[in-house]
Amino acid sequence: MTKVYVTATCPDCSEVKKRLSGNPDFEIIDICSHVRNLKEFIRLRDSSPAFDSVRAGGSIGIPCFVEDDGQISFDAEKFLAEDDGQISFDAAKFLAEEIPTGASCSLDGKGC
Repeated sequence: MTKVYVTATCPDCSEVKKRLSGNPDFEIIDICSHVRNLKEFIRLRDSSPAFDSVRAGGSIGIPCFVEDDGQISFDAEKFLAEDDGQISFDAAKFLAEEIPTGASCSLDGKGC
């Protein structure tokens, strides 16, 4: 099962959460819903080299996908486009839609 770290205030995360909720292959973890989730994400973010460029760019690193084998990805398109019959939506339409951005995903206030 792929863990997906999100927050309800991030527009990109909201869309990912909406598209993947109910899919048994994904565990959606809202890092703002409980301090336990936030601590788990911060431990991952502070210890994984996958976040080096994210931290250097002043971003938080969500949505974040952690696969069973430990691989970390920030590429929502990869997971949303892999329609193996489990995800019931038009991935091509989703990928073509413009997703609104906000100031919630960047530590420097520049947006997602």
